[in-house]
Amino acid sequence: MAIAERESRTIWTGDVKSGTGVTSAATGVFKDLEISFATRAGDAEGHTSPEEFLAAAHSGCLAMNLSATLTNNGTPPERLDVTSKVGFGPKDGGGFEVKYSHVMMSGKVPGLTEEQFRELATTAEQTCPVSNALRGNIEITTDISFES
Repeated sequence: MAIAERESRTIWTGDVKSGTGVTSAATGVFKDLEISFATRAGDAEGHTSPEEFLAAAHSGCLAMNLSATLTNNGTPPERLDVTSKVGFGPKDGGGFEVKYSHVMMSGKVPGLTEEQFRELATTAEQTCPVSNALRGNIEITTDISFES
């Protein structure tokens, strides 16, 4: 049983190579964000991609989960910086796939040593709902650093 559902909608026009789409969130937090294959598979600017949304979901979820993990430890963070870099490419046998999410986490947490922060950050990644949705489907790697 889910405790929450979120919804986004995309309207696409044209073929995959030259067409474009617009994606909107039901909450209205973003509306008509343009997506395109040119951005997805290259360096085109001005549009977003499903992988960029996935990276945002992963970094946002992990930042919240790391904050909760640290707070539950009695050491709430002063500042966290979480980045996810999602890779997309050809799939063996044809088609495309999301290949990986590389996560970089850093934080300033009074009262913790670097080693303690690394342990709690690892726990947060292992218990993050988006990490767990991705785990077993794509490679997840982490870089953890501590701000003193």
